[in-house]
Amino acid sequence: MTGAVARGPVKVALFQMTSGIDPQANATAIVNAARNAADAGAAMLFTPEMCGLLDRNRARATPNIVPERDSPVLAAACDVARELGLWIDLGSLAVLRDDGKWANRGFVVDADGAIAARYDKIHMFDVDLATGETWRESAAYTPGEQVVTVDTPVGKLGLAICYDVRFPALFEELGQQRCDVIRIPAAFTVPTGKAHWHLMQRARAVEASAWVISAAQGGLHEDGRETYGHSLVVDPWGEVLYDGGEGTSLGFATIDPARTVEVRAQLPSLANKREIPRSRE
Repeated sequence: MTGAVARGPVKVALFQMTSGIDPQANATAIVNAARNAADAGAAMLFTPEMCGLLDRNRARATPNIVPERDSPVLAAACDVARELGLWIDLGSLAVLRDDGKWANRGFVVDADGAIAARYDKIHMFDVDLATGETWRESAAYTPGEQVVTVDTPVGKLGLAICYDVRFPALFEELGQQRCDVIRIPAAFTVPTGKAHWHLMQRARAVEASAWVISAAQGGLHEDGRETYGHSLVVDPWGEVLYDGGEGTSLGFATIDPARTVEVRAQLPSLANKREIPRSRE
């Protein structure tokens, strides 16, 4: 596997997308972003949740949800990663599992174009918002069951996706596994984004004493939904170093492992953790 744990500052790119209903068009956008990221000197590109297909019309989407071996988006990412010598984090793709069910699956592709890690989103977005929006991710997708980490150019990377951000236990585990960086790609709704996006991203960084990189969907999509945007890079102290704002963009930030060491020395919460006694009734 090409690439190693970060020993010095590493430049990363975040591609904020407005993904549509055509996987090939989304693949082309990712390939173009990868070329621009490599030209700018980035070692790794991060893309949002559902970067290959964002379509809430499940009847229309079904023909485009295929096994990962048949995914044109995954194939394009692997090819361009190999060509450029660039690591690519595909936030997630909708894929067809071997059992015929769907998974919301993230992929980390190394600089040789090989899949270094896979992660199936654990927590399903099943909500009824005050705006009238209703989402039932579990009606189509099967949740994952594994916590996943992988060594990359930015260090030990922990994998999470979107709604996972609301469940601190996952991030406590990633912190205990001493992840240097956690990625949280997303397709946040506008109401929940305005209320909670920055707050929760910063909280997850602080409690894991790790960098958070969150490439996001942003804008009005072909299927009619609107997503919040604001791709973020947050340092282990909770400071926002990059905010992608609204719409589509390609942004950059530098991940400095020295900052992680500094924060963990000042505030060693991972080392100080104790088990909480259960109450007795």
